[in-house]
Amino acid sequence: MRWTGSRLSLAAGLFAVALWPGVALAASSVTGTVIFDGKVPALRPLAMDAEPVCMKMHAGKPVPNEMLALGTGNSMGNIMVWVSKGVPAGKTYPAPKTPVVIDQHGCQYVPHVMGIMVGQPYRILNSDGILHNIHTLPKINPSFNRGMPATVKEATTSFPKPEAVFQIKCDVHPWMSAYMSVFTHPFFSVTKTDGKYTISGLDAGTYEITAWHEKLGTQTASITVGANDAKTQNFKFVTK
Repeated sequence: MRWTGSRLSLAAGLFAVALWPGVALAASSVTGTVIFDGKVPALRPLAMDAEPVCMKMHAGKPVPNEMLALGTGNSMGNIMVWVSKGVPAGKTYPAPKTPVVIDQHGCQYVPHVMGIMVGQPYRILNSDGILHNIHTLPKINPSFNRGMPATVKEATTSFPKPEAVFQIKCDVHPWMSAYMSVFTHPFFSVTKTDGKYTISGLDAGTYEITAWHEKLGTQTASITVGANDAKTQNFKFVTK
């Protein structure tokens, strides 16, 4: 069999890992499910009455409040989960060139919660074709505040520093709200309404995992993964 240069390089890398046991691929992961435990509050729908165009986009039907997005069995969406401690000191992770995208669609920010890496492009769309505004409210990064009339379909920015979760609002439509967190590493995930998250590509070690909800605060857990390990860490947000 004839070996190409790329195959030889791959073989050499695998041989190196096998020969020196101290060399390990960052191939461990933590997965889990986030659930809500308690009486589910009756949240008011988003109040779009002041903007008939927005109401029309939803056929005049009530738009569920995004504060509490529940799935089957009260699994929770819009939960930011990330590694808050334990990332190897001195190890750097290049920001993806692929942008994180937020769309102003149906007079809502989509998605409602998102994470991004330092320096990664942040692409802001206006699919509605009406006047919107995107106003970030960070405490560390520079604020981005831009009106987007119907003729402006796209804008781009980025964040130069890591920062915990901060709010994004629309100064035109007060019910529009989203949340963003900026990381120096790729170890974060946002749940959909199935409540599931996955953080992969971890080195062996002990990590602190944090789960955040916009009204119920944060929860943390410590978990240790070995090389090529897969662990489970679930979270439960409880209200009385």
